[in-house]
Amino acid sequence: MSLKPVAERGIVLLGCGKMGSALLAGWLQSGLAPDSVHVIDPAPSDWLTAQRVRINAPLPAAPAVVLLAVKPQMMGDALPAISGFSGGRTLFLSIAAGTRIARFEEVLGSDSPIIRAMPNTPAAVGRGITALIGNAQATEADMALSEALMAAVGGTIRLEDEAQMDAVTALSGSGPAYVFHLIEAMAQAGIAQGLSPDTAMQLARATVTGAGELAFQAKDSPEQLRVNVTSPGGTTAAALAVLMDEATGLPPLMARAISAAAARSKELSQ
Repeated sequence: MSLKPVAERGIVLLGCGKMGSALLAGWLQSGLAPDSVHVIDPAPSDWLTAQRVRINAPLPAAPAVVLLAVKPQMMGDALPAISGFSGGRTLFLSIAAGTRIARFEEVLGSDSPIIRAMPNTPAAVGRGITALIGNAQATEADMALSEALMAAVGGTIRLEDEAQMDAVTALSGSGPAYVFHLIEAMAQAGIAQGLSPDTAMQLARATVTGAGELAFQAKDSPEQLRVNVTSPGGTTAAALAVLMDEATGLPPLMARAISAAAARSKELSQ
């Protein structure tokens, strides 16, 4: 779906931090006219000011979309500012972590189409992944428009139930930190084997990012890619025997880590 409704009626971007800026940059690069974007931000950055969008100016009467990109702790102050758009004509799209759809419905009304989205930080380089789920009023057109907006920073996936958002938060939302820690751990292991810190970090960083790109582009599954680079009795097989141990290897460790993150996500959203 195109961004035609946004181009015709406008979009309100509430908050323009790192994620909001990444989305805005993607929209503008895709051809959306700057004057279609209305940004509400208490401290506009120099970058934002240079984009020629409307900043802290009068808002359209019925924008196509209001995208909430403020921090969860600021949501209580932010929602009243856009409650006047409730009633059904405007789609509300939230990328605020931990704020459930029911909370939005309390302020905006259950008759308003509301979609909750969870992007992740690789959106900053256009390689994010966003999971979306809508309330009962969100139509197929609303979902498609939300996907088109979030596609500016990477891929999208629809959820079947909002309860799955805790798992999404634990897997892809927090996931980049796991990968960054993997790079750290690989580099430390390389240093222990005699490499200099700079060399070990350069090798670890390039290996993880390169393998990630290969997994992204390849038609084969990650499992098959692993098999392809594992010679029987070779060095990779020796390492994988440790990493794939059913009791002490990476699978049970990752299961515990993601379970802990999902449990914390549930706690924070109560």
